[in-house]
Amino acid sequence: MEQPAGADARVRRAGADDLGRCLEIIRALPDHFTHDVPDSVRRDLGAHGGWVILAACTVVGFVVVDRRAPRAAEILWIAVDPARRNAGLGSRLLGQALAELRDQGVALVEVKTLDRSADYEPYEATLAFYERNGFVQIDCIEELPGWPPGNPAAIYAAALETTRGPG
Repeated sequence: MEQPAGADARVRRAGADDLGRCLEIIRALPDHFTHDVPDSVRRDLGAHGGWVILAACTVVGFVVVDRRAPRAAEILWIAVDPARRNAGLGSRLLGQALAELRDQGVALVEVKTLDRSADYEPYEATLAFYERNGFVQIDCIEELPGWPPGNPAAIYAAALETTRGPG
């Protein structure tokens, strides 16, 4: 019987010793990340924490999440080694992170990514990834503060639980 893709992989909380490998993954994806992202990931992983996915004891992907409020979080960074993409590892990593966030009382998770209107082919797969994993685009901000000009931001959100009571 054939094992599902990524069956050998496991997800765990990221530690300080994972940073170097996370930065290697970022640098291996120049079509997705600008030159300043490694410094941002270094800062954000230290300040907010995240999860890594390992295959054969090697970090092959990571996600960094900022708890914005007791019931809300934002995915700041997520990436999978380009040699291991399209095997379900990103979805498995994201699913585990979302499950743990839900268990901690988070009801809503946001992510900002390059909008489809930028017409940048490498991000078609990124948008499809979020949509496959239950995220819904709720806005597009043409000039998001902190983003380079000409990079419209798609704002996505996923509900981990209902935020409304009956009635």
